[in-house]
Amino acid sequence: MIPAIDHIFLTRFNLPSAGVEHAIRAQEGWLRDRVELFESVCLPSLRQQSDHGFAWIIYFDPESPAWLRKWIVNINEDRIFQAVFRKEVTDSTLYEDLSGAIHARTGKLLTTNIDNDDGLAVDFVERAKRAAAQTTAPRQALYFTEGLVKRSNELYLRADKRNAFCSVVESWERPVSCWADWHNLLERSMPVREVSGTPAWLQVVHEHNVSNRVRGQRVSPVTYRSLFPGLLEHVPAPSRLELLTDLVAKSVVRGASECIRAVAKKILMGLFGKAGVEKLKVLIARSFTPGAWNKVSAKLRI
Repeated sequence: MIPAIDHIFLTRFNLPSAGVEHAIRAQEGWLRDRVELFESVCLPSLRQQSDHGFAWIIYFDPESPAWLRKWIVNINEDRIFQAVFRKEVTDSTLYEDLSGAIHARTGKLLTTNIDNDDGLAVDFVERAKRAAAQTTAPRQALYFTEGLVKRSNELYLRADKRNAFCSVVESWERPVSCWADWHNLLERSMPVREVSGTPAWLQVVHEHNVSNRVRGQRVSPVTYRSLFPGLLEHVPAPSRLELLTDLVAKSVVRGASECIRAVAKKILMGLFGKAGVEKLKVLIARSFTPGAWNKVSAKLRI
């Protein structure tokens, strides 16, 4: 039996941002590419959930073009999500939106972040609710540590203890939600629980990613197609030689790169703090044209 949990997904579609992401969002075609990925990856993964007992709030820019507003109406005929147009999301407006998304509260509040270009395993909602029901703390962050990373025709198995598919379970009294902090910093304000198991999420690495990159070990999609129906059908199974090459050489390089990046980020956070790191990113981004910055950030992922 699935526990009584009020589960709400939160998505930033094109919510205005003043930080480093602004350089990416200013690029020609960024919005149309997001629409395509949302239709092909994110939306199907939510529609195919084994448990449909959830609400979904998607935030859009009030100045969104007319074609996007029309698309929102057409794509949401089944009303699987609630489109909310805001210039910013404050604590008070978020609580207002969360309250409006649930007509009758039945239990604990569980919020989960989902980016509009990524997807979820078909049993994500079920697993999240069960994990939330086991939580005894007044508030706790939940992370499903195993997931998949897809780039073009390649698939990677990734273990990430502080991934962007974070959830927060808490009471309805003054909730802070999964957006209380950066997804990798929630442990600063609440206890954290890591949930292992089959891959629970799918990150898609593409040209306009702001922070995603290839990580993990290359795998065959065949094993995981039932968990992500329709999302991995066009990914070919790699040969044994390709898997061996990735395991022996490429994964070592990626692992070393991740260690260097983690150390550098820890040093920067220690020196400048969260706000300082954001300002540093903006300063670097301003020295490039949007297109050039995208290429640099794709390589460095700072």
